[in-house]
Amino acid sequence: MPYALPVKRIVLVYGLCGGVVIAALKVAEYRFVVVEHSVEIYGGVIAFVFAAVGIRLGMMLSRTRPAAVSDVVALPAPLAPSGEARASQLGLTPRELEILQQIATGKSTREIAEALFVSENTVKTHASRLFDKLQVRRRTQAVHVGRKLGLIA
Repeated sequence: MPYALPVKRIVLVYGLCGGVVIAALKVAEYRFVVVEHSVEIYGGVIAFVFAAVGIRLGMMLSRTRPAAVSDVVALPAPLAPSGEARASQLGLTPRELEILQQIATGKSTREIAEALFVSENTVKTHASRLFDKLQVRRRTQAVHVGRKLGLIA
């Protein structure tokens, strides 16, 4: 039994030395691979980074956002029953009434033009004639008078 301890120590030392040698060979092999194939490794890393950035940007840009208040389409208010008689008395055309209804929803000239499929100049012309017939100068006054006369609800 006195020889058991030195044998274990020798096996342990040889095992540790073998492990160090194997680790050194693996490091040398790794260095050889990195040096030999550095262009491919760098190219792969750059490709991975660009792919990750592209995916992230794509997800950010294609994210749906909730509709803003201006994106919601407002239906024009229906004409009050007594409003038809008033409109004919004032000499308002159906298009002018339509413009008045669109103004009452708070739309801009451009938005009204897009909704009615006409040019902005056409909307301005109809609005100007409408203001003359209602004897007002501003959009807010036109809406107020239109509601008072029952032209819009």
